[in-house]
Amino acid sequence: MATSDKIAAVEEITEKLRGSNAAVVTSYTGLTVAQLKELRRSLGENAQYRVVKNTLTKIAAKEAGIQLDEHLKGSTAVAFVTGDPVTAAKGLRDFAKENPSLVIKGGVLEGKALSADEIKKLADLESREVLLAKLAGGMKASMAKAAATFQAPLTKFARTADALRSKVEQGGAGTPAPAEAAE
Repeated sequence: MATSDKIAAVEEITEKLRGSNAAVVTSYTGLTVAQLKELRRSLGENAQYRVVKNTLTKIAAKEAGIQLDEHLKGSTAVAFVTGDPVTAAKGLRDFAKENPSLVIKGGVLEGKALSADEIKKLADLESREVLLAKLAGGMKASMAKAAATFQAPLTKFARTADALRSKVEQGGAGTPAPAEAAE
């Protein structure tokens, strides 16, 4: 590869690393072109899967301020994730279950290095949208509970006042009427 091509490749990988909120390094030895195509589709719209050269990727990672050296051995491909990292991690995990030739080596999430096990744990999380929906539901339930708590004393007072009014209208059953008390 000519020097200008290498410089351009390093710059491109550096930009992808900087522009991604996650990058997952994998080994793809033994996968066919059709399987790689299927893998790219399974990652979704917010991830790009690229076969990379280890030496150029090491240089690009260093320029981007990311530590990936320990994962860059053997045949290497990187999934650059710009959207929800959980979705991409699930896609890689599920594909690796069906195709044992795909091995997740590790990666980075928002600048923090991740091991293969941590990426698998990330894949076990629910998607961002589901987590936000659960949070919103919990907040709504808390507000409804608080509203019921604030409303309870008013409701109790209204019932007590209504019961007292009914008692007075029925002749005070058990309590002296104001006219009887004066005599």
